Amino acid sequence: MMRIILFLATNFAITIVIGIVFNLLGLSSVLDAQGIDLNLNSLLVMSAAIGMTGSFISLLMSKSAAKSSMGVQVITSPQDTTEQWLLDTVARQAAAAGIDMPEVGIFNTPDSNAFATGMNRNSALVAVSSGLLNNMNHDEVEAVIGHEISHVANGDMITMSLMQGVVNTFVYFFATLIGHVVDRVVFKTERGQGPAYYIVQMAAQMLFGFLASMLVMWFSRYREFKADAGGAKLAGRDNMINALKALQRAQEPTELPGQLAAFGINGGGVRKLLMSHPPLADRIAALQNNQ
Repeated sequence: MMRIILFLATNFAITIVIGIVFNLLGLSSVLDAQGIDLNLNSLLVMSAAIGMTGSFISLLMSKSAAKSSMGVQVITSPQDTTEQWLLDTVARQAAAAGIDMPEVGIFNTPDSNAFATGMNRNSALVAVSSGLLNNMNHDEVEAVIGHEISHVANGDMITMSLMQGVVNTFVYFFATLIGHVVDRVVFKTERGQGPAYYIVQMAAQMLFGFLASMLVMWFSRYREFKADAGGAKLAGRDNMINALKALQRAQEPTELPGQLAAFGINGGGVRKLLMSHPPLADRIAALQNNQ
């Protein structure tokens, strides 16, 4: 879950900044036309530039952002048998999955958690929490690592970036279109953009971004089932099921602050649509049914 939260938060921040810079530099003047007859082709090109750029910059920054925000200590020289076992396990699974050896790290939290991120499948980071190492046995930890290695091997972060870039494009496109319409029709601005354009455009961008997140989170939930299947293949089906049951007994890790709580495991209604992971019971059942 952490890799999704970090990616989305970074992507959102970068996209907003790029949009503000475009406006401050007057680059949106390509859209300036009479009435509300916008140059939709130019708007779409600019929206794609903002949306795809934000997504791929956040992907490029994913490893460094994860390391700094989560306090990941990358293992370069193992200090104990646990760190050596962790390196050996990741190396073995990476070889089995056909990817280069990822960086391996540990971050300090009592909760059982892990994530994988990186620009591409051969330049990844796999990190586990101290709580995961303390709360699970080696077989269960190995299954969790297999799950994360499968995310890397499946190219999930790259696919997520492409999807997020397309979503960003249309969010910015429609938010800008609505901003111009409201500014010209409701507030009667005849030339350039008035204050209403910037206010409405930003508000619409946040609203559409929230709604678009439902699509991104659906994709994330779908990929979790695939990563579970990959973890079962690398570490054993029973070990993967036992690892998920261990997480289930722990009632899921870390309660996240602020708006990030929307990406939590528990909850229903709209919040359920924004879950990055399916309910653990569903994931266990899928493995038990060999789905």
